[in-house]
Amino acid sequence: MDDCTIIDLYWRRSEDAIRETAAKYGAYCRSVARSLLSNAQDEEECVNDTWIKAWNAMPDNRPSHLRLFLGKITRRLACDVLRAKTAQKRGGGVYVEALEELGECVPSVPGADQVVEDRELEEILNRFLRTLPERDCNVFLRRYWYAETLAEVAGRYGMKQNTVKTSLYRSREKLRKYLEKEGIAL
Repeated sequence: MDDCTIIDLYWRRSEDAIRETAAKYGAYCRSVARSLLSNAQDEEECVNDTWIKAWNAMPDNRPSHLRLFLGKITRRLACDVLRAKTAQKRGGGVYVEALEELGECVPSVPGADQVVEDRELEEILNRFLRTLPERDCNVFLRRYWYAETLAEVAGRYGMKQNTVKTSLYRSREKLRKYLEKEGIAL
């Protein structure tokens, strides 16, 4: 079933929407959750919660890319689970390490305007990623979106870990300059 038809099912409040979404995107959402979580039960809960969040969001929001919409929900849910599990042991795990690396150049913006500012920052980040060469962009996404270890990224692209570190450092520096140019206070 194509995405437009699935989205229409959500808008009509048909329970088939969840069944069709799970059939088409269940494996993808599980892989997104698995990239951050190491517990199969937590992964499955994130995926099930994704269907609920999609169900609740869909009448007000018509996503242009269902796969990305679902992946983003799953990733946020997995991040929440991971954050809760690592709250007592800060600094443990790849996700926390990756966030610390990015924390040097991506601002944390608390407040009531968080959603609007998050969307603006997301658009700026997407524009920035399009400025990177393809391999640098892929390395950046594998590390900071999929939270892969340096060894995993290096293995995936046939690189040495030090080359990955250097690439990530340079990309973060470019990102810092890009954000400053866009008027984002660091």
